[in-house]
Amino acid sequence: MTRRHAGLAAALLILSSHAALAHPGHGDAAGLAHGFAHPLGGADHLLAMVAVGLLAAARGGRALWAVPLAFLGMMAIGGALGAAGVVLPFVEIGIGLSVVAFGLAAAVGAGLPLAGAVALVGLFAVFHGHAHGAEMPDTASGLAYGLGFLAATALLHLAGIGAGLAAGRIGRGRAVPFAGAAVALAGVAVLARAV
Repeated sequence: MTRRHAGLAAALLILSSHAALAHPGHGDAAGLAHGFAHPLGGADHLLAMVAVGLLAAARGGRALWAVPLAFLGMMAIGGALGAAGVVLPFVEIGIGLSVVAFGLAAAVGAGLPLAGAVALVGLFAVFHGHAHGAEMPDTASGLAYGLGFLAATALLHLAGIGAGLAAGRIGRGRAVPFAGAAVALAGVAVLARAV
């Protein structure tokens, strides 16, 4: 294990040791700003969103746009369900499992069929969206709030794609699987806190 890999693993584990279930209030902010802040508020969402980007980069080709768009589309549906008060069981467990699943998928990325990657991220995106929608402030505009969390999520996906593509060039193909495995390991800590 190189120093760079060890540093990445340490950073991911440190992130996971903070408030893993990241749904605290963000002051009196409402609408776009509040929605934008929500996915950035904790390790569970951050790790999952970046891992979706890593998976897309590891898979390459059409996955670079199809995987993040599948996540964003299904997350919007989950957000609408949460904002409407529809109960979805095991949301926090679903979010924790998503970090593990996305990390493992990024670790095997190129071997995962595109349809499998899209289905995987779409399934778990509903849980992430539900958590965002259920915690929308009563005073917030649903449209603005939704656009905020979708924008933040898209930026985190882009960060993961950028990191994955850069790591693929630098690490001779080994860095992305290693990063995916580290995310999956951090996901176990997230999941342990959700159970």
